[in-house]
Amino acid sequence: MRDGRLRTAEVLRSTGRSLSSMAQIARKPAPAPRLTAQGRATKDRILQVAADLMAEHGAARTTMEDVMETAGVSASQVYHYFGDKRGLVRAVITYQTDATLERQQPYLDHLDGFAALQSWRDQRVALQIQHGCAGGCELGALASELVESSPEAREYLAAAFTRWLEPIRSGLHTMRERGELRPDADPDRLAAALLAALQGGVLLTQIHRDPEHLASALDAVLAYIRSFSA
Repeated sequence: MRDGRLRTAEVLRSTGRSLSSMAQIARKPAPAPRLTAQGRATKDRILQVAADLMAEHGAARTTMEDVMETAGVSASQVYHYFGDKRGLVRAVITYQTDATLERQQPYLDHLDGFAALQSWRDQRVALQIQHGCAGGCELGALASELVESSPEAREYLAAAFTRWLEPIRSGLHTMRERGELRPDADPDRLAAALLAALQGGVLLTQIHRDPEHLASALDAVLAYIRSFSA
């Protein structure tokens, strides 16, 4: 376990980031100058359109012109709110992070018991069934496309997944502190394993159109977590 923590620390040092600073990157940005109601609606519409287009066609194949035409806005409006294509991609990463975490509520913020973990697992599998096992994870799709081609986007994506890990890690730490998990349980490693199982399971479910892949992946990690029961 110590070796795993050291490897994590080495990765963070290589980016010059701590866990807390990484988590801050993909959080909602600091408040911009106050927008009018119309300005806020326009900005939100542009962001929604950009997120939808990137989910459907990929970030690289989504042009600023595509966004302008679909949103029915001018170039000056897009560049005013987002600066350039990189700024728009950053905003979409934050948007998809917020949406991904919101879809897992109220479960995600209360993963502090075995029953809660099971309920979260059931919700994740049920959502795949509801969507016909299609679509995958929008945040994961952005990561697959951008992580090797854009160092800046990779940093934002790393921060996004750190945000996702935080409530899982926090819940497992609470379980260990309450004595539900043994002292030798490592909440950080268990949280990473659970999120990795979710991402891999969603991908296989999308490929095979079979939710059993996600169910099996999550069940395996949850069984491992239960093996640390005090």
